[in-house]
Amino acid sequence: MNKNKAQERISKLRELINDYRYHYHVLDESIMSEAAADSLKHELTQLETEYPDLITPDSPTQRVAGTPLAAFKAIPHSRRMLSLNDVFDDKELDSWVARITKLLPAGTSLEYFTDLKMDGFACALVYQDGMLTQAITRGDGIVGEDVTANVRTIDSVPLRLREGNKDSHKFLAGRTEVRGEIVMYKADFARLNQQRAQQGLPLFANPRNTAAGTIRQLDSRLVSERKLHFRAYDLLRDDSTEVPTNAFAYQTLRELGLLANPQVTTVKSVKEIIKFARVWETKRHDLPFNTDGLVIKINDRNLFERLGIVGKAPRGAVAYKYPAEQATTKVKDIFVSIGRTGSATPVAMLEPVVVAGSTVQMATLHNEGEVMRKDIRIGDTVIVHKAGDIIPEVIEPLVKLRDGSEREFVMPAECPECGTKLIKLKADEAVWRCPNNQCPSRVWKRIQHYASKAALDIEGLGEKNVIALLNAGLVTETPDIYALTKEQVLGLDRFAEISATKLVSAIQSKKNPPLPKFLYGLGIRHIGVQTAIDLSAHFRSLDALGRATIDDLSQVEGIGEVVAEALVEWFAEPGNQRILDLFARYGVKPQEVKKVGGPLSGKSFVVTGSLETMSRDQAAEKIRALGGTFQSSVGKDTNYLVVGANVGASKLTKAAKLGTKQLTEQELLKLLDK
Repeated sequence: MNKNKAQERISKLRELINDYRYHYHVLDESIMSEAAADSLKHELTQLETEYPDLITPDSPTQRVAGTPLAAFKAIPHSRRMLSLNDVFDDKELDSWVARITKLLPAGTSLEYFTDLKMDGFACALVYQDGMLTQAITRGDGIVGEDVTANVRTIDSVPLRLREGNKDSHKFLAGRTEVRGEIVMYKADFARLNQQRAQQGLPLFANPRNTAAGTIRQLDSRLVSERKLHFRAYDLLRDDSTEVPTNAFAYQTLRELGLLANPQVTTVKSVKEIIKFARVWETKRHDLPFNTDGLVIKINDRNLFERLGIVGKAPRGAVAYKYPAEQATTKVKDIFVSIGRTGSATPVAMLEPVVVAGSTVQMATLHNEGEVMRKDIRIGDTVIVHKAGDIIPEVIEPLVKLRDGSEREFVMPAECPECGTKLIKLKADEAVWRCPNNQCPSRVWKRIQHYASKAALDIEGLGEKNVIALLNAGLVTETPDIYALTKEQVLGLDRFAEISATKLVSAIQSKKNPPLPKFLYGLGIRHIGVQTAIDLSAHFRSLDALGRATIDDLSQVEGIGEVVAEALVEWFAEPGNQRILDLFARYGVKPQEVKKVGGPLSGKSFVVTGSLETMSRDQAAEKIRALGGTFQSSVGKDTNYLVVGANVGASKLTKAAKLGTKQLTEQELLKLLDK
């Protein structure tokens, strides 16, 4: 990028980041996720590093937060409350260490004090001769707001410091300042939103904003009704030598009766920092509060001070950010992907970006209407979301970053794979479809779906191998895989003796699959895993299901008109009957379902959030094995909502409205052990 382009991009980035920070820090509302804002700031920092003469004093990289609200008395801080520069991977962490090492005398031995980065609301507590006299918000880092009356209602804030050991006793005399985060725990946030849902009130977005909004309430009685926690991370005295290290500060804070994170460590190498980071990347989900990374400081406070400040951040500390579930990137192009049922889905081709720990280069745009509704254009900078194994999707474009070169997406009239005219099965349907059942894209995706883990789980029959078999003319439709021989497979570039033998054996071992898996593997529209299980349990054989009328199907609980029509149409289609005949000719015979009950028979479950002891798919299998029903969304017939970590608000809200019983993961495990 040349300098003129960089200056234009920097200007737009600053405007958008400043807008985000105003809403986030001043109005306590979020116009985008913090992860997305971090991604934009990281891009701005990199551009300013490349072109340092473009840095201006009003750049978001040169300041901490926004202007304090006018509702509270403004109080200057005794020392600035600084922000931290972010590092996003091990390489950037190494670079930080290399920079600070050069600034210190040769041979200086460094220790690193590492703590969890809490997603809360920064606050400073001032104690005079051991008594709480003032609580001040971060504000702009130089001037904050007096919120003493509200903070006094937080149980974890001592009104008088505790008399600890001889080392901490001196902190009871004179002025002692404690800095930390006011946080709302995840469980308290979920309960608060559940109460609001029952009262018909709008839900809060996240614990951090809720804590910030609560502490800024003018009526301290309202604050006392919401459970907040103060977790200390710093200790200041007029004589800085009284606090020699960060490790000493934490120990003293605890002696004085304040909560300081126990999940801390003091290490002597980057390797040990990274090891600590890896441990908490997973374990952080078990914490009562949200965290998106670590805070890493030079343990020796004297060395920390010697390193000084660059901009608005100390050189001697950084925030190590875990892979975010959201990030920003650019849409290079939009193409249309044809699915196994013919659905034509617009897909964004992205500039590669790391989201949730993996590199994302494509994201679904769902359908033409969704592209139009979100106004996503080729060339846009967009927010991309990816949580766990969920397919990445584009949340929204950042319209303020447009420079006029963006192009609107136009849905093609013909299938990009086979040239067949795209159609809509119903006038009001959102999805365009390719009606050609032999469309190359539809064929290979049908075979891949049949072999997928949720269907027949045929090891070795992934996307690349399916395409290789089709290109070689060895298969033309799903049943053909059962006619493959080792000799035929050996003729392909991707296979040797052992791999060819394994693939053929894996396919042959699936000639008598469970009926629900076979039915799901056929890829019939609207037939998901649970629907396939319900249909199989009712009809018990493929022949009986194939003879079923719409009236017969409507007798199955949960089967509506749309699903019933799709099934009847599928079995009536001559091409599909030919497919079933081919399966039978190759000796494929799905197992009939035996009528069995179970301790969870008649009970339906939904899981929200992440589980510690098993994946969601494993939980579903265990529930179904005991006769229960696993659902993807909460409905009137849902008996239990299992609440894991990192839950969203939607399922909790619906469960609260419907009176659905909530279970913890441990309570679910007890039911599964019966």
